[in-house]
Amino acid sequence: MAFLELKNVSKSYGTGDSRTDVLRGINLSVKEGEFIAIVGFSGSGKTTLVSTIAGLAKPDQGEVTLKSKAITEPGPDRGIVFQSYSLLPWLTVFGNISLAVDEVFKSESKQARKERVLRYIDMVGLSHAADRLPAELSGGMRQRVSVARALAMNPEILLLDEPLSALDALTRSKLQGEIARIWSEDKRTVVLITNDVDEAILLADRIIPLMPGPNATLGKEFKVDLPRPRDHATLSELDSFKHLRQEITGYLTKVAADRAAHTNELLKLPNVTPITLKSGRERLPKAYVDATVSQARMDERYLQFSQLHKVYPTPKGPLTVVEDFNLKVQKGEFISLIGHSGCGKSTVLSMAAGLNEISKGGIILDGTHVTMAGPDRAVVFQAPSLFPWLTARDNVGLGVDRVYPHASKAERNEIVEYYLDRVGLGDSMDKMAADMSNGMRQRVGIARAFALSPKLLLLDEPFGMLDSLTRWELQDVLMEVWSRTKVTAICVTHDVDEAILLADRVVMMSNGPNATIGNIMDVKLPRPRTRTTLLEHPDYYSYREELLEFLEAYEGGANPSPEALAAITEKRAGRGAKVHTADAA
Repeated sequence: MAFLELKNVSKSYGTGDSRTDVLRGINLSVKEGEFIAIVGFSGSGKTTLVSTIAGLAKPDQGEVTLKSKAITEPGPDRGIVFQSYSLLPWLTVFGNISLAVDEVFKSESKQARKERVLRYIDMVGLSHAADRLPAELSGGMRQRVSVARALAMNPEILLLDEPLSALDALTRSKLQGEIARIWSEDKRTVVLITNDVDEAILLADRIIPLMPGPNATLGKEFKVDLPRPRDHATLSELDSFKHLRQEITGYLTKVAADRAAHTNELLKLPNVTPITLKSGRERLPKAYVDATVSQARMDERYLQFSQLHKVYPTPKGPLTVVEDFNLKVQKGEFISLIGHSGCGKSTVLSMAAGLNEISKGGIILDGTHVTMAGPDRAVVFQAPSLFPWLTARDNVGLGVDRVYPHASKAERNEIVEYYLDRVGLGDSMDKMAADMSNGMRQRVGIARAFALSPKLLLLDEPFGMLDSLTRWELQDVLMEVWSRTKVTAICVTHDVDEAILLADRVVMMSNGPNATIGNIMDVKLPRPRTRTTLLEHPDYYSYREELLEFLEAYEGGANPSPEALAAITEKRAGRGAKVHTADAA
């Protein structure tokens, strides 16, 4: 008999022309003690689904039952952890959890309730912070409080609605381990809503995609037959994990491709030349001029960071954030910049954009010093920064009008339409930015950047605010458009898979302050690349392990020796050689 069951559940919002059909005919059966992961795209109805199970939303059709009893309202038998922490800021960790425990366990003695609270605070590793207020906690610690509060209510089933998606990669990885450990000890029934396939494989017994809305239904089910306990390091070594990851990713990628906007191949770019603003500082370093003896050498040194420093004044004295950053980038090369939070990745990018003053050293782009912002450098930020009262066409057109002042109005419009069509917005050019999803807005931002025909494309975690599946779509969009333009590009990211997918070289930064380049990894994977082809390549996991081991070497502010870093690179080369030897055999 099913412990939790959804029978033909459908849910809509609104009436008439404003009606939105979210879920249709959802059928799901969950056994007691089972860990289920629901993965899906933004806007597919994942939160509506979990709200229906929680009793916070009533289905229009069908029913949800827990132990054969219909769910009609919220109850303490269902513990919920949302993406946002929802803690009372004036109460301590102990106080926030006590509030829920006192309500649910009124019949218990005060001492018993206190012991219950302390037990779950200890379970999530927060005994040292029990008397702290939420404002004194990191994002990861706050989410631990939410998990402890839900568990302390002793629910029949635990509902996790993308609980870790707002956290950085390192904190997210640690909390995934905490959730796995707690589940193994407690064996509650769990329904996890997530957009992270790796997270789903790490934690779940079954993975079930929720197909894109409107009228979202459940897709093909994947059983996770991997040994427990699981952790990222051991999973990456298992062929069964690689196969499952590839199978799920391929399935979801196909779903994304099927729903993607049709590209109009008839659109062509007009043959017009953009203007380039001069920086006003034309004298180049003598050493740079002496080293540039031919056009071939110039292309090899198209973009150069030379002894780059960034120093900020503080009450305690100068703080050097970036120190002696040296890098030569070839024309048309794609660089990924990766490292732990606070290592200065975005600081380097902002100096290259001319948005942050250089303290020492220089950045030279195509023979010209970078001293201020200019249209020869296009930046795509994590937040798209669109004018909400303008359409997608007008948002892109603002930059195009400035960069192509000598082109005709028709030619400028053709440029706008070409790039909006390339990013899948051919049918949404006249839609207001305010009416767009985050993913659509970021597509506009990418189209706007390429439409400027820049010498350098700078991407500062451009997909960081998006769910994993939308991020996959836009990574493929970015690669497709980049393959046509071959613009020199630098992308700051904390996503290891994204870094490998995009880059010719991955530049790994050491910890800050005084951050510099710790290691450079050449990615010799064939192009064109998509996430699907990446997972199928035998060398992919070797590159991935090198990056993960590098990040682990610098974890917690550590400063590994050059010998330790060299050993990581040699280990990856050895792994790759073994794969090729096995293939040849």
